[in-house]
Amino acid sequence: MKILVAGAAGFLGSHLSDTLIAQGHEVLGVDNLYTGSRENIRHLLDDNHFEFLRHDVTFPLFVEVDAIYNLACPASPVHYQRNPVQTIKTSLIGAINLLGLAKRTGAKILQASTSEIYGDPLLSPQGEDYWGNVNPIGVRSCYDEGKRASETLFFDYWRQYQVRIKVARIFNTYGPRMALDDGRVVSNFVVQALQNQPISIYGDGSQTRSFCYVSDLILGLVKLMDTPDDFVGPTNLGNPGEFTIKQLAELIIQMTGSTSSITFHPLPSDDPRQRKPEIRNAELHLGWKPTIDLENGLQSTIEYFKKVLDVTKAN
Repeated sequence: MKILVAGAAGFLGSHLSDTLIAQGHEVLGVDNLYTGSRENIRHLLDDNHFEFLRHDVTFPLFVEVDAIYNLACPASPVHYQRNPVQTIKTSLIGAINLLGLAKRTGAKILQASTSEIYGDPLLSPQGEDYWGNVNPIGVRSCYDEGKRASETLFFDYWRQYQVRIKVARIFNTYGPRMALDDGRVVSNFVVQALQNQPISIYGDGSQTRSFCYVSDLILGLVKLMDTPDDFVGPTNLGNPGEFTIKQLAELIIQMTGSTSSITFHPLPSDDPRQRKPEIRNAELHLGWKPTIDLENGLQSTIEYFKKVLDVTKAN
């Protein structure tokens, strides 16, 4: 198939492009490079099965494709809060444009939604039937509410126009190709530990997250896209293993042999206290569950950041 990946130069989009090409598909990678990097897709630029188009999805796109993965949106608080208006425009207008493209071409389309639609949850684990506890006017709302409204658009296009949709709710994912300045907890801790800098924990470290390795997550997205048309989701994709932020920091210090200390800082506004996916839908409909544990995933991630930091020092 000819598959459009919006956000192809990003962390997840580049890994997804690799997987789709390995399966024999042709990939049209679209990215405005706001947070994506050409380095993530440099190895694909000479591949006859990959075409890159620098384009912002807030503008219409007129191409012929068989399937669409919409991963186009900054995903870390540092990046999406830097330009909150553009963030919500990307979620809303980008979704409208790509859904319009799917409607015209008959393409199946997958929305990369997020666990952030659950906000600061009042129950755990979070199942897809939970409506969430989200602040609609906070500093994170440009992302949280943008993704919630995108899901609304997807389901309305499905009900009104019979567009073939899939909606994935992605929980914390980590691995190679995360940016040095990504701002998410795994990359922050690994980079700080490798440089023997203090590990910055926001809050007291008792808040929890579940960490899914990137290859597991990408397999889940592909499996979701391949389900029959009558299964649309939303479907949680994440690792149910739950760790406190302090546990993660201590594990990374141990695995890197770092001399870093841990420092505590005020918790940012609306930062969720708990993240733990309920994944029965994914197990039942996709035959999917994560296979890579945190230590093995962190080892690959640490090795990646060691190389990136060595290159940075050399330059």
